[in-house]
Amino acid sequence: ERRERKRKLSKEMAEKATRELEKMQLQEKAEEKYKEWLKKKRAEEAEKKKKEKEKEKEREAELQEKRTRSEKIFKEWLQNARSKPQPALNGHVCPHGKSTGLY
Repeated sequence: ERRERKRKLSKEMAEKATRELEKMQLQEKAEEKYKEWLKKKRAEEAEKKKKEKEKEKEREAELQEKRTRSEKIFKEWLQNARSKPQPALNGHVCPHGKSTGLY
């Protein structure tokens, strides 16, 4: 009976050790998968931030270009406005400055 008990006990201990080993291996695999997932997630976040920064730079460049174009067009308009003759205040003025409007 002692041998039988010892054998049973050792068999139970071996099974328990096997279960513990399997449990540890499973946990290690789970941790490894989690680390891979986390790494992938961080890479995606970094890529997303990079794309957002690029879009922001692009938007800023477009705005700057638009401002530059607007300033150029305004300056051209200003130059043209200065060189144009001033219109008469009303169409009924003589060269001497007296009104010639109809009475």
